[in-house]
Amino acid sequence: MIRGLLGKKLGMMGLFAPGGEHVPVTVLEVGPCVVTQVKTKATDGYDAIQVGFGAKKASRVNKPIAGHLAKSGGRAFSVLREFSVEDPTAYEVGQTITADLFYVGEKVDVAGTTKGRGFAGTVKRYGFHRGPMTHGGMSKRRTGSIGCSAWPSKVIRGKKMPGHYGDARKTVRNLEVVDVRADQNLILVKGAVPGAKSGVVEVLKLKFQ
Repeated sequence: MIRGLLGKKLGMMGLFAPGGEHVPVTVLEVGPCVVTQVKTKATDGYDAIQVGFGAKKASRVNKPIAGHLAKSGGRAFSVLREFSVEDPTAYEVGQTITADLFYVGEKVDVAGTTKGRGFAGTVKRYGFHRGPMTHGGMSKRRTGSIGCSAWPSKVIRGKKMPGHYGDARKTVRNLEVVDVRADQNLILVKGAVPGAKSGVVEVLKLKFQ
């Protein structure tokens, strides 16, 4: 069994469970993914398969990658990723893997790239409290003191300060699969996942099953 699959975040919606409660879900288009390379311990030192997801113009692929993808049918993909497998001999180059890999009720981890928010201050980046807005307050959204007086006379490494916010890989763990629509390559997971709409995500099974 493969460890996970590539997909795309389509957005969020709500479903009503049999008990009547409203469940927020994220719709993910998972697959179809094409196996572009099979790796084994004998040849590469570990067991894994490389899969491609998302169509891409052949003219946008350089010659080394085009030669690599020619072995799996010559189709160009926008994303290539590796996933560990228990038995690599169960897969062959050119094979297609779809969303029926997952089932309703299982827990998955979803990894993606968060929305980039550029340069941000500490209030937006870390949720700091602002200063007083009245009575002559001069530090409304400023960071405040960052020094350490006489000792150690330096700014401590890792101090929360203004800087680049977002555009980082994040993983949300233990999300429940609420519904699987294999004919549409869709799975619905409970809760939110990182990234914007149409962002690429990795849906990972918690264990080989």
